[in-house]
Amino acid sequence: MTTARPTPPSPAPTPSTTSPLAPSLVSPPRPAPFFGRALCAMVTPFTAGGALDLGGARRLADRLVSAGCDGLVLSGTTGESPTTSDAEKAELVAAVREAVGDRASIVAGVGTSDTRHTVELTRAAEKAGADGVLVVSPYYSRPPQDALEAHFREVADASGLPVMLYDIPGRTGTRIEPDTMLRLAEHPRIVAVKDCSYDFLGAQKVLSRTELAYYAGCEEHHLALYAVGGAGYVSTVANVVPDRLRSVLDAFDAGDTSRAARLQQQAMELVESMMASGLPGTVTAKGLLGDLGLPAGPVRSPLRPADHETVVALRAAYDRLMARPAS
Repeated sequence: MTTARPTPPSPAPTPSTTSPLAPSLVSPPRPAPFFGRALCAMVTPFTAGGALDLGGARRLADRLVSAGCDGLVLSGTTGESPTTSDAEKAELVAAVREAVGDRASIVAGVGTSDTRHTVELTRAAEKAGADGVLVVSPYYSRPPQDALEAHFREVADASGLPVMLYDIPGRTGTRIEPDTMLRLAEHPRIVAVKDCSYDFLGAQKVLSRTELAYYAGCEEHHLALYAVGGAGYVSTVANVVPDRLRSVLDAFDAGDTSRAARLQQQAMELVESMMASGLPGTVTAKGLLGDLGLPAGPVRSPLRPADHETVVALRAAYDRLMARPAS
C-alpha cells in the first residue's frame, strides 16, 4: 500500500498593511490541506497517433510541479477519463509518480457510473502510487441522494486512500446536495471536494460545518472560495499558467488581498478564452499547450481539436497575460 504524502503546513503568513481587511482574513493562518492548495487538472498527453504519451506526461508533470503546483489531478474531465482505458489510467499514475516523486500529491480520477468499476479503479490507483482519488458522481443513471451517498461510502471503504468528491452536476446530471455532503464528511477517508456546482451558498454551508477541504473547480471562483475558507483550486488553466494562478493564493496568504484580486482579474481573459469559448477546456488546453511546444498531443474522439483560429486567439490571450507583470 502506498503511503500518502501530505503537504507540510506552510509558514504563518505575515499580514500586510496594504488592505484594511488583510489581518482579519489571514489570521490565524489556515493549516495546509492534505493535497495542497494549487492543484492542476492535468491533460493526458497523447502521441500524434493517439497513444498514451508517458514521456510527455512525465515532462508536463515535472514542469507543473516546478512552477508551483502542489498536486496533480489525473484522469479527470480535463484528463479525458472517458476515453482512456483502465490500464492507461494506472500507467499514467505510475509515470507521473516517477516524475514528481514526493514533490507533489497525485489524485487519480476513478469515477464512473458503475460502483464496482469505480472500486476497481480506486484499488488500481492505490497500487500505482496515487495519494488520493477523485470520485465524480455517477453520471447518466442519476441516482437519488441516498444511493449516491452509499456509492461514495463504498468507494471510500474500498482502499486506504483519501477521497475527493467531485460535484459537477452540469456534466453528471446529479448534484451532491449539501446535506449529503454533511453526512459524507463523517467518513474518515472522505476529506475533500472539487466543487463545480456553482452553489456558493451551499459550499459555505458545508465549509462552516465540516472539515472538508473545498477546492474551487471553476476558474472564476478560485479567489472567492479561498477567501471564505476554501482549500484552493483544481484548475485546467493551470496547465499553461501554473505560476500565475499560484500567485493569487500566495498574495492572499501574505495578506495582500488587493494584489490577489488584481492577479485574479489579470487571468480572466485567458480563463474566458479557454473555458467559455464553447469548447471543452480539454480541447483549448491541449491546443494552447501544443502551440507553446509543450506535451499535449491530440484529443481522443468524440472530441475534436481546436481549429487554427481558436489557437491563434488562445495564444494572443496568453501572450497578453504573460506580457503583464505579476503585480
